[in-house]
Amino acid sequence: MAAPKPSDGENRSTRLDDTPPWDQYEGPEPSTSGSSTLHVRSRAGSSDIEDGDGSRGTLPVWLRESSKSFHFRWVPYPLRHFARAVAAWTKGPDPPQRQRISPFFPAIQEAPVKLIAKYLPRPIQKAGLLGCFLFCWLLTFSLVLHHSASAGSIEGYGKPQQIWCGASYWSGGNSCGLNGNRCRPFDNANFPFRCPANCKAVHVLNPHAVGTQEINYKPFVIGGPEEDDSGNSTTDTIYRADSFLCQAAIHAGVVSNQRGGCGVAKLAGEHTNFPSTYRNGIQSISFDASFPKSFTFVSGLSSDCIKDLRWPLLAVTVIFTTILSISTASTAVFFPCVFTMLFFHVGLVSDPPTNTDYASLSSLIIGRFLPAAFVAAVFYRYSVKPQQKDLQGAFMERTVLWLGGAWVGSLNNYTFDFIPIQRLTPSDLRAQPGARLALVIIVVLLFSIALGQVYYLRLEGRLPKYLGIYAIMVTFLIVCVIIPSLNLRIHHYFLALLLLPGTRVQTRPSLLYQGILVGLFINGTARWGFDSILQTAAALRGDGQLGSLLPHVNATVATARSITFSWRNPPMDRGYDGLSILVNDVERYRWYYGEGEKEHTFERRHEYEKEYFRFGYMSGSGAADFTKAGVWESTGEWREGEEGASL
Repeated sequence: MAAPKPSDGENRSTRLDDTPPWDQYEGPEPSTSGSSTLHVRSRAGSSDIEDGDGSRGTLPVWLRESSKSFHFRWVPYPLRHFARAVAAWTKGPDPPQRQRISPFFPAIQEAPVKLIAKYLPRPIQKAGLLGCFLFCWLLTFSLVLHHSASAGSIEGYGKPQQIWCGASYWSGGNSCGLNGNRCRPFDNANFPFRCPANCKAVHVLNPHAVGTQEINYKPFVIGGPEEDDSGNSTTDTIYRADSFLCQAAIHAGVVSNQRGGCGVAKLAGEHTNFPSTYRNGIQSISFDASFPKSFTFVSGLSSDCIKDLRWPLLAVTVIFTTILSISTASTAVFFPCVFTMLFFHVGLVSDPPTNTDYASLSSLIIGRFLPAAFVAAVFYRYSVKPQQKDLQGAFMERTVLWLGGAWVGSLNNYTFDFIPIQRLTPSDLRAQPGARLALVIIVVLLFSIALGQVYYLRLEGRLPKYLGIYAIMVTFLIVCVIIPSLNLRIHHYFLALLLLPGTRVQTRPSLLYQGILVGLFINGTARWGFDSILQTAAALRGDGQLGSLLPHVNATVATARSITFSWRNPPMDRGYDGLSILVNDVERYRWYYGEGEKEHTFERRHEYEKEYFRFGYMSGSGAADFTKAGVWESTGEWREGEEGASL
């Protein structure tokens, strides 16, 4: 029996049978003129109903939303509507738009690859060519490196000893012991040495006291020759013993910052008045008092010392990696070979760890390469391979952008040396001039780059997946930050781990970004290894201040030639049992609990010369922080030091 048709007087009905979710429903076909059926339209921005007579009403919420969305009815509807719109936007266009590089002059860029394919068509032939190519690089690299590692000899002094850029004769604080006895001899000794290149870039990373001065984020060279108005030296070139030896040699013109070199340091005993001069790109530090140990450099040497050959080796590796990049279409060949060549170049040549011989250095770099290669395999699987898939005809562009970026990141001790940020720690950012502004600029730059990458990931329909990945990363970082007693430190390699997933898309900017990040990972792991991203305060502090309790000392000037200091018992409940007194940055007196009166009188060591005094508690044979220096003027006046600690 046929169902009766509704009459005009009956209630109008709504068609809801088997309709798709509201955000996909486009509405029924338009009704014919005079139809009495009520139509529901769910297009974006429309939630009204239209009657047959043209009047409009509001569609109930339960009709406007899908069943899943209605579970969140406690959320205000406008907010739910906005969230659904954002979710729909992140999915990108349908179908997704795969990004491809349209190469410039593809025939020229493909010429080397096609030439090899023409004359060596079989895979075994190509594998043999690759093996010969890598052997040639290894042989050339090894021969030049071996020649560079040969220190040569200095006539009359023998083979020089390889030292690192921060080597010095003297340790800070009271590390050299009472009267500097642990750092003897003070005079009549020679030391032939060999410095690597780029030592001028080494800075002290914690405040170091020189008299009343605090030196930080600068080269550490105290003294040098006095100069007249025309710049000519008027005195011998004498440096305080705690100066960095290689930087002093650069300042004196004995070795070159670009190529390193050899020299002979000669101990000169006690010296007074170390001037500040600017020579060869280094501003030395002044010190207007005496110091028991100093050194100068022997002139007129005859040697066959080998210079640091990092620049010829750089040319060798750059040439080989460039030839490889433009001659292969296989990412499986390109990436592992380039990664390996760059890793060993950084670890052994351009930014090696501090080691005195190449045998121990090679052992260290090989040990770091194995875990780095495993991480590189993950890079290849999830970032490099998808990005360079079907990169046809753009091999020279890959060479310029990806390989060039990888070299920029790998050589960041040169390329990013101008950025005034030594370590990403709160204390360094507060203390280093220009660090906070530089960090703001870097963050803004990274944010703008991230927006571009988000745009391309959305076009490819990958944005929701990557938003989930980065949400997990951000959560992990937040957890690391709130862990008590540990501090989060972002290393080179960890920065690459965070940002590399977002470089998957095949665009020219992504090629450049990915190359730079891979280079930063190589430099970080080859130079420093996989250092922990969570470090204790002591590990971050290094040779910095301990934040310990400082003694309060009273000074009584008896005459212009003597001064007496007195103090209270050290707080033994805090672990302190003694007091150390530095005079002109050298420990001259120690007192321990129960050893006589809590006072001591000093006689002026040199007439008409000021002296600097600093005081610190002792715990056994180790010293805590010292006070800032008070000054006993040559006139006999005592000037109290400023508040705060020093090293």
